[in-house]
Amino acid sequence: MSYHGRRRHHRVPDDHERREVHETPEQKLKFNITHYGEVDPVQELPRIATQIFEHTPANVPAVTEAFRVGVTEQPFKVPYYAALLRLLHDRPVGDAAPGSLSFGRQVLEDFWKGFQAFLDKHAWRETRLCVHFFAHLTVARVISVQSMFELLKSFTAVLDEFGVSHGRAAKAGLCAAEGLMIAGPVIKQDPSLDVSEIITALQTYIDSTKDAKTLVQPVVQLFTDSPILEHAEEWLDCALAALQTLNASDFAQTADSYPQPYLSSPPWTEEPFNLPGVLVPPEVIELDGLTTESGEDAQPKKEEWPQCYVRLFDNDLTPDPTTPAGFAIRSTMIDTVDIFEVNRKECARLLLELPKWTVPGTFKPRPGAPPQSPVEGKDWQLESTILETILGSTFMLPESTYKAIYYIALITELCKSSPQTVGPAVGKSIRRLYALLADGLDVEVAHRFAEWFAVHMSNFGFQWVWKEWIPDLVLVPQHPKRTFMRRAVEFEIRLSYHDRILRILPEPMREPDAQVISAEAPGPDYEYDEPTHPHHESAQSILNLIRGRAKPEDVMSHLESLRNSLMETTENVDSVLRSILVQSLLHIGSRSFSHFLNAIERYLPLLRNLAAGQISTSGNANPEARTDIMSAVAKFWRNSRHMINIVFDKLMQYQIVDPTDVVAWTFTHCAYVTEGTRKSTFNAFQWDLLKSALDKANGRVMVQRRKVAVLRKEADDNAARAIAGESATMEVDAETRPDVIPAGESPQLTSAIKAFTVLTREQKSALARTLDGFVDYLAVEGASPKVREVITEHAWHNRANWEVDDWEVWETWGWYRHWGRTYSPYLRNYMNTIGTVAFAKVSSKADPAVELFRKTWNIATGQEV
Repeated sequence: MSYHGRRRHHRVPDDHERREVHETPEQKLKFNITHYGEVDPVQELPRIATQIFEHTPANVPAVTEAFRVGVTEQPFKVPYYAALLRLLHDRPVGDAAPGSLSFGRQVLEDFWKGFQAFLDKHAWRETRLCVHFFAHLTVARVISVQSMFELLKSFTAVLDEFGVSHGRAAKAGLCAAEGLMIAGPVIKQDPSLDVSEIITALQTYIDSTKDAKTLVQPVVQLFTDSPILEHAEEWLDCALAALQTLNASDFAQTADSYPQPYLSSPPWTEEPFNLPGVLVPPEVIELDGLTTESGEDAQPKKEEWPQCYVRLFDNDLTPDPTTPAGFAIRSTMIDTVDIFEVNRKECARLLLELPKWTVPGTFKPRPGAPPQSPVEGKDWQLESTILETILGSTFMLPESTYKAIYYIALITELCKSSPQTVGPAVGKSIRRLYALLADGLDVEVAHRFAEWFAVHMSNFGFQWVWKEWIPDLVLVPQHPKRTFMRRAVEFEIRLSYHDRILRILPEPMREPDAQVISAEAPGPDYEYDEPTHPHHESAQSILNLIRGRAKPEDVMSHLESLRNSLMETTENVDSVLRSILVQSLLHIGSRSFSHFLNAIERYLPLLRNLAAGQISTSGNANPEARTDIMSAVAKFWRNSRHMINIVFDKLMQYQIVDPTDVVAWTFTHCAYVTEGTRKSTFNAFQWDLLKSALDKANGRVMVQRRKVAVLRKEADDNAARAIAGESATMEVDAETRPDVIPAGESPQLTSAIKAFTVLTREQKSALARTLDGFVDYLAVEGASPKVREVITEHAWHNRANWEVDDWEVWETWGWYRHWGRTYSPYLRNYMNTIGTVAFAKVSSKADPAVELFRKTWNIATGQEV
């Protein structure tokens, strides 16, 4: 029978059928362990323990792997996995010889091996969650108290390492602190153990980080360097405060903070397991042997800053993370959000189901749930706590752990899962953040807030009570609240279209004086479109050539003739011709992104000639010509400023301009071209341009470094093979045999190293030009008097009366701080060379602005303050 030309249809089995067919008994057992507790964690404990015992033959590795996955990927279940392992200690393996180790003991010993592997790989979160597991087992008396205390001390030993990075110290410190919070009740009972050793070590280290905290706090007060944060909490500080509270009460509050289901098991009478001694492995430092021309290390190490989380609500609404119960809840939520970044839907579900894994009475009962008696000091709102935790991670400075879109999508998923309860929490969060704008909310946090607000509103029909903000229209235009309105609306227009956003805004916000939204849709502004413009005809002739896809040589020839004809009647004729050509190309390319790329790529040789100050011939880079090109782009897209950033990025990609050119233009020409006024201040749009340029310079160096590393590895491999071949054919004296073939014998490697040198020089130049720009704005004697005024305590408390200039200068200080903390690894690498040159312009006289500028620079570069 022939089936030619016919289709055979088969029903695709569902997930359940596939599991039934393909899963082995071991896989089913692992699945049941990792998915344990979906209905009632306490009631399911005996059933899952019996299932493990009855599984034949006994498979310790499979059970251990399930425990390892459950503990490290479901932090809210850790106490219950400890209770399950306690039950597994009650019976030996079914077919084991008399006197052999219990099944639970075998699993624990195997689990320890996995913990050691996590530690060796510097998998800090997995390591910390394993410490949680061991701490709960210590309270259950399955693990000896002495060995648990020694394990915790091995982490505090990291804090005393010479030159330890903050990231390593903070992660090790949290392992020790959180382990002690859980195991503290039994450790404190042992008179031979002194928990104050751990607490003192944490306190000593935290005291050494107070300067760094001032640079990453989400709510800024420039006039003070106090380590006490306003509307925010630093995570290691929270751990220490919670630990001190527990220690003061002999850890009586641990039972109110962490579930302890294992305490319902019979008292443990057997010999406890002694955890082997560990030594936290040192940090791995990769050395590629590359240095810059000045001798600096070409591979900067990413700097990790103190983790400051913004607080939005009062302690009666959401838990205070400086209390034991509050820290436990926040820690679990933060870990859950981080772990489930790969699956936001599952993360939303688990966060909303968190109360069943916490101590009863922690959260208010959900609508429709049986009523319960409120617990004093708890009874928090679940949804508000979730929102505060997620937004705290979103607004982490200098950057969040994951991209902002994950946190935004997670909040959207929560709203879809439970709109009646999460929706109001989102509204309260927005209103609280909006209120903080006037109280010093960091400029970068405000920027991210506007992005989140716009994207979230776009997911729910842009439904917001805009009229609430109408009274704030009387504030000065550069007040943070007014700036937020404009930025949020600008983002919303990008996500939708102008007319729709215009319709949803109340009438007062549509007025031109409100400066919230333009009357017309943002779009290109072709300067030479009007027939009355003196260069209209010249521009039209260029436009027609480009529209007709003329060859670059023909356009060059026409530009040369135009230059000759305009020479006598036009000043700065070269600048005019550059503007005409660039705007004409953009005009043709404004229909779509593909049109823009086609236009740029077709006339790439001409653009490169223009960037060199020529028309028909090439040459060296001409700074004035490149400035003219960027100014022409900014004029054309001044009404749609995000397009300026996009075009600049492409100009850098095609090497028409360099990152340093973009940095210089941002400081010297941006305000004049886009706003028509010369300013010595810095705003969010300028930051976007600056960040794009610096990221481009840093990215090029990173890519080239990888290329050099690959070529060097190839050269080393070739050298090794050559030496091995020589050894096989003849005897070579060991003292005269070369170790490697000289790098110079590889033309590709030599070329790559030269390119790397050029790119690091460009990177250094871009960073130096940025520092020079901020020095001119904030630290030289000729800077605006406002630079010194806005950083005083008196001026800050009088900010309700600030004018436009005051807020613009305050924002400039904010972006300088953010630049320092964001690019700290690179600045530390080049601090001696670029810092010396830039600060040569700064007066040595006593000046509060200069002192603050230097202090910020010193913190960012890791120097003494």
